[in-house]
Amino acid sequence: MESFKIISEIEKSHINSLVKKDQRIDGRNFLDYRKISVETDVILKAEGSARVKIGNTDIIAGVKISLGPPFPDTPDRGVITVNAELTALASPIFEPGPPNEDSVEVARVVDRGIRHSEIVDYSKLCLIPGEQVFIIFIDLYVLSYDGNMFDAGTLAGVAALLSAKMPRTEIVDNKVEVLGEQYKKADWLSLPFSNKAVSVTIAKIGDKLLVDPNEQEDRIMDARITITVDESGNICSIQKGREGIFTKDEIIKCVEITLEKSKELFQYLP
Repeated sequence: MESFKIISEIEKSHINSLVKKDQRIDGRNFLDYRKISVETDVILKAEGSARVKIGNTDIIAGVKISLGPPFPDTPDRGVITVNAELTALASPIFEPGPPNEDSVEVARVVDRGIRHSEIVDYSKLCLIPGEQVFIIFIDLYVLSYDGNMFDAGTLAGVAALLSAKMPRTEIVDNKVEVLGEQYKKADWLSLPFSNKAVSVTIAKIGDKLLVDPNEQEDRIMDARITITVDESGNICSIQKGREGIFTKDEIIKCVEITLEKSKELFQYLP
């Protein structure tokens, strides 16, 4: 542990020195993303799936759809829930066991962005108000970690939703019947989409703002902000992390950066 702290201080000094010269440790400009790739339908047994790589950060999202009761306060709306698992194979800093603070934060940021952007028309997921709705589970698995799980997780979750299919159903005697025998999975219905969303994560190191921090920048940054926007440029959610602060002008600048960089990210969605 002590050697880790020493190396971290050396890294921090080196990265800070570069940032002061308007340089980054991997050679990118401050507003550049690393190489991005998106694949869909990568898990055959899932209702929808996607694999997203941003640099060496690699995340798979799987969608499962089931029937269940709605939340009491939204009896006529379906449910979407997001979970994240940071596998020990993804990074030496991840440990096996119950979800830690990092996995909870990733899940919450992705979940909040997807729900508040209303990518799916929740009212059309309701089958019997107050009794039966479609419940959509989005599970994120981090296969390799190199910083910025938020943007990769949001891209993967949204791409998986856009590729997902839900079974055909009918109501008989006030009961839901899944028409599994009459229809093959290829004939299932697409989810009732109404929007798309992406997130942009910006790190603050010193007085500089850097898009898409890698693992080294993540370790030494002063503060982090993740802003999720929809296709119309509406801000759907904002999450601030770390102990540092953003000034009012810096937050406004982060919003401007997000609105510009989000155009790039939307091109990767199906």
